[in-house]
Amino acid sequence: MEKFLPFTINDLAKVTNHRSGEIKFGEKMLTVPVGTNPISFVKNTDAKYVLLGIPEDIGIRANFGRPGAASAWNEAIKSIANIQHNRFCKGNQIVVLGQINVSEEMEEVENLDFHNMDDRVKLSQLVKKIDKDVSHIIFSIVKLGKIPIIIGGGHNNAYGNIKGTALAKGKPINAINFDAHSDFRILEGRHSGNGFSYAYEEGFLKKYFVFGLHENYTSKSVLDIIKKTDDRVRYVTYDSINIRKEKDFYQEMVDALEFIKLESYGIEIDLDAIPNIASSAMTLSGFSVEELRQFVSFFAKNKNASYIHICEGAPDLDIDKNNHLIGKLIGYLVTDFIKSNSNKNGL
Repeated sequence: MEKFLPFTINDLAKVTNHRSGEIKFGEKMLTVPVGTNPISFVKNTDAKYVLLGIPEDIGIRANFGRPGAASAWNEAIKSIANIQHNRFCKGNQIVVLGQINVSEEMEEVENLDFHNMDDRVKLSQLVKKIDKDVSHIIFSIVKLGKIPIIIGGGHNNAYGNIKGTALAKGKPINAINFDAHSDFRILEGRHSGNGFSYAYEEGFLKKYFVFGLHENYTSKSVLDIIKKTDDRVRYVTYDSINIRKEKDFYQEMVDALEFIKLESYGIEIDLDAIPNIASSAMTLSGFSVEELRQFVSFFAKNKNASYIHICEGAPDLDIDKNNHLIGKLIGYLVTDFIKSNSNKNGL
């Protein structure tokens, strides 16, 4: 795993704020000892969840989005390390594996311009390189029977998550995506807007459900593509649930689970679905943080929940400089997932 940077016990100590009378996640989470093979260590630990960072925004740039998502991993791990270790959720359930090393690629894109056709091709090629690294490490984690918790990057990384999990399981998987956008656009070169369509086209994604699609920002061409999938891709719009009140939030979650639950599935979370969260495509209208947390908790309960990916949050774009709040939100989602998944009932 040459494209991987381990997160050491010293790294963890630097971001953990120790306080007398308290036990923080950072004091209990596991890290791979220096000189130890990461895969061997993860295989032999009792911890079920593997925390992985993807500090890049190349797929977002390739999709004409605002860069900034590369900073989410650093903010998230600082918040997660300072969650209280208690009877509700325990830090020793987690191995902090580290991050995919995308430093060279991030340097390479600094001077690339999406509007330049040659640069656009280069951006797409870099996304494909990252695809390989993501799918390889996700495959390795899932093959060991562990559950990846993937933080950061753009939604281009859904492709690697889905491919790696499908290869480890030996068959296509399903996915549920909490998102204002489908990311099921045409196959025009890799970027953050077509991770799911590429995974679908290449046979790694069997069924796909988009939860909370924004009607104003979904093109006719995408709706036409979805219509041609023979009911393997479904969606419910945010507008139909929270604006027109034609549909019920909880019932739509029940129906979406019925659609995907018979196969292993990934949970994909795009933070640009939440109002006023700094991201590449910020929104003023959308589901609440509480609804997102309920969503994560609901879909984590099932025995076929195979990973969760929290992406597109961009602390560096927060004009109020409340970068830590995005990290704190990600921390809530991580623990919501673990709490429900640890007590999953197979429904």
